[in-house]
Amino acid sequence: MHELSLAESVIRIIEHAALTQQFSSVRTIWLEVGSLAGVEPEALQFCFGAAARDTVAQDARLEIIEVPGTGTCADCGSVHPVRSLLDACPACGAYAVQVSGGNGMRVRELDVV
Repeated sequence: MHELSLAESVIRIIEHAALTQQFSSVRTIWLEVGSLAGVEPEALQFCFGAAARDTVAQDARLEIIEVPGTGTCADCGSVHPVRSLLDACPACGAYAVQVSGGNGMRVRELDVV
């Protein structure tokens, strides 16, 4: 389950921010997760609770914001929504679609004390 290592990475980012920005606890974390990132939001929620234990994020609420996938067709240049890495271009039917969004994860915002 790679969601545990992802949750631990998010905690490391937050712990580093707490040191550099001098806050003592986090109330809410807004985390953007791309729909093409291969992350199960429910599993990430579960793992986050375990990873946050005894950290500045121990009592924090994790809000996951799903970011839709987007792609650009290498053949016709159209930019369009992508639901799967195997989608064809809806404009020309080519399978030369390069994912251009919705395949990452980032901490968007923190509510801290």
